Amino acid sequence: MNFLRKYSDPITGYLFISPAVILISLFGIFPVFFGFYMSFHKWKVFKGRFLGFENYQRILGDIPSFWLFVFGLLLLILSYWTWSEFKDKFKNKYLIFLLSIIIFLISILIINISWSNMIIKGDDDFLNSLIYTFYYSFFTITFEVGLGLIIAFSLYQKLRGKQFFQMILLFPYITPAVMGAAVFFIIFGKSQNSILNEFIGFFGYDPQLWLFDKRPITEILFGIKINGFLAGPSLALVSAIIYGIWSYTGYYAIILLAGLSIIPNDLYDAAKAEGASRWQTFIKITVPLLTPIIFFLMLTGFINTFQAFNHIFVMQTSSAGDSMDVVTIEIFDHFWGRVKYGYAAAEGVILFILLNVLAISQFVFFRKKLNYE
Repeated sequence: MNFLRKYSDPITGYLFISPAVILISLFGIFPVFFGFYMSFHKWKVFKGRFLGFENYQRILGDIPSFWLFVFGLLLLILSYWTWSEFKDKFKNKYLIFLLSIIIFLISILIINISWSNMIIKGDDDFLNSLIYTFYYSFFTITFEVGLGLIIAFSLYQKLRGKQFFQMILLFPYITPAVMGAAVFFIIFGKSQNSILNEFIGFFGYDPQLWLFDKRPITEILFGIKINGFLAGPSLALVSAIIYGIWSYTGYYAIILLAGLSIIPNDLYDAAKAEGASRWQTFIKITVPLLTPIIFFLMLTGFINTFQAFNHIFVMQTSSAGDSMDVVTIEIFDHFWGRVKYGYAAAEGVILFILLNVLAISQFVFFRKKLNYE
């Protein structure tokens, strides 16, 4: 009886959280480790022979080059950390700056060499899909958070019908991805009388192929052909990026608007009394105090965009080639189209490792800017 009285509160707490722990363990943690286990086998419907690192060797071409690539990414993070951590602790900032630049250049060299080696020897379809995923993730998150912040700050002002606009903002987010992608497929059609081509025609621009165009956006905008990473996403992928921005910007704006509501009005009144402009108030007060929310949105957003699948699967076309084959499409193709479960699991493990590196980089970048008070 004394035991029950002493530990009744902890036992009650564990009983309350046990359903959530069981569900997360069963459907969240277990699949990760089981996928890791599958990645070491030749798995087609039924488990085949043990392959060891053969799947990883086929994907990456050279496994040490992959770890060298990850090391280069970590060095890139270290270069920023060195500058942000020590620039104010030493009188000679130029020395810290020089050290950061050296680490940065070494990291770029390592990343370039290791990546080139993997492209030559490995599965270039999967490796290129990582680049396409980076394009999609970077541009989508940048515009979603940026536009969401501007919209939230605008709605935070005293506007008539503010609740109506808040409701409208959530419509894209709650729209089923397949239905929204089907509508965008029509809007971004290649015919001259498609909705978007008719719209840009009013401004004197020529019709575009949109989802059917695999040319890099740099070639379309500037008329120059650039090979490699700097070429940018294809016009087809840009169309998918626009859909991603459309679907999530309103959701981010609502979350940021909720964050704005907890900022004390006294700060804005004091800034106004000091003669600060609205732009200065936005940069010096609003953005710093919203940094924890922005960090959360960017971290979860990057992870979600690296897992984007539904709308890209619906919007992809054969004319665009593999320029829309982000990593989830590539994994799905091996898992479902080619029935290579072990190979697809290995690709998933590689993506899991890269996502963790991405999470570390965001934490290092935002850690000194976070203000939870």
